[in-house]
Amino acid sequence: MTPMAPESTPSSLRGPRGQVLALSAAFLLTVPGALSRISGATLDDVVAPVVFGFAIVGSAFLLAWAAEVLQLDVSQGLALTVLALIAVLPEYAVDFTFAYKAGENPEKFAPLALANMTGGNRLLIGIGWSMVVLLAAWRMKSIARKRGYEGELDTDVALERPHAIEIMFLTIATLYSLTLPFKHTLTIFDSIILISIFVLFVVRIWRAPSAQPHLVGPARLIGRLPATRRRVVVGALLAYAAGVIFLCAAPFAESLVHLGEQAGISTFLLVQWVAPLASEAPELLVAALFAWRLNTSAGLGTLLSSKVNQWTLLVGSLPIVYAISAGHLTGLPLDSLQREELFLTAAQSVFAIAILANRRMSTREAWTLFGLFISQFILGAVLPDHLRELERIGVGTVYLVLAAIILVQQRSYLRPLARDGLTVPVDELFHETAPDEARS
Repeated sequence: MTPMAPESTPSSLRGPRGQVLALSAAFLLTVPGALSRISGATLDDVVAPVVFGFAIVGSAFLLAWAAEVLQLDVSQGLALTVLALIAVLPEYAVDFTFAYKAGENPEKFAPLALANMTGGNRLLIGIGWSMVVLLAAWRMKSIARKRGYEGELDTDVALERPHAIEIMFLTIATLYSLTLPFKHTLTIFDSIILISIFVLFVVRIWRAPSAQPHLVGPARLIGRLPATRRRVVVGALLAYAAGVIFLCAAPFAESLVHLGEQAGISTFLLVQWVAPLASEAPELLVAALFAWRLNTSAGLGTLLSSKVNQWTLLVGSLPIVYAISAGHLTGLPLDSLQREELFLTAAQSVFAIAILANRRMSTREAWTLFGLFISQFILGAVLPDHLRELERIGVGTVYLVLAAIILVQQRSYLRPLARDGLTVPVDELFHETAPDEARS
């Protein structure tokens, strides 16, 4: 992406007073939802999603600022991984709820646990990844117009070299996920494989060196505190935001589902698409903040880490939660619909990885990701039930064919990407400038 210093923070937030006001506003957004959950108060069907939704929005801003400051003490890669792990907590809360209930009633609740997971995963790529690229491109063009710049802009998002780690571990997880549609249960064996991939990913990211981040807005206010006080404040913000998300995400999703059920909408579709709007909101908001500031590598990197997290730790945890509830190790059941949804979700992930084989994403590729996601969403809504199986398999096949074409075109990038992601010492990735970065 062509360098251009953005007016990344509104003038009202550049001074200490504005920064304090922003922090206070984000915190106040979280208070009604948190208090209603702690007190056990019952909210009106219309009020509940608003209160819990604002709580999640406020928590997302607190997460973003705390994660930025966290980079003063740990590597950017590890900071983004921590951010992704906390931001994905709503997804865990919803999925674990359904997985645990599935242990008591697998016919009703097992499909819902996987429906939320597959919907959230596809939303993360189809909306999230494309949003980072398209929002940053719009922001760059807007700044260029204000400054009278008439030259050609390179609006591609170029991921920094260390993000090869996320891409390669997502590749490994995705390749394993392609085996899941051929199974009739998600077993403890699947849990071991997927959680092991996540552990290896965290171990590799953990070795990354820390770097001096460019802090703006409320993050700058926190970053200027003495080291000990700063770490206490960052820890408190992360813990508080995580707690609010955990408290409010599930009731937010449930309140939306309840409203939809009263309107006669399919529970499966509500869980697959409405609930993830709550559970994915923190990740998408954090990524949007990074994109707005033109810190696009961090924005897309956050969503990459979240995707790795969801395909490994989240999916791997579901059979364990189910086994605890059911009292046996037979595995979380997969019906034909769930196998088709897993295939479509894995196929979309393969296509997204193929796009990032060169660690770049153009606006055209972002529009393609978004267009395919929206097309599949619309087709699934309008086609009759007996054609939806063909639609899911057909769209998944299109994803795989397009991915194969892109990988052939970008085959020269594959070996360096694999080497950077899996074998090159992490210090070297952070300290040695890659060709793409040299051109930026």
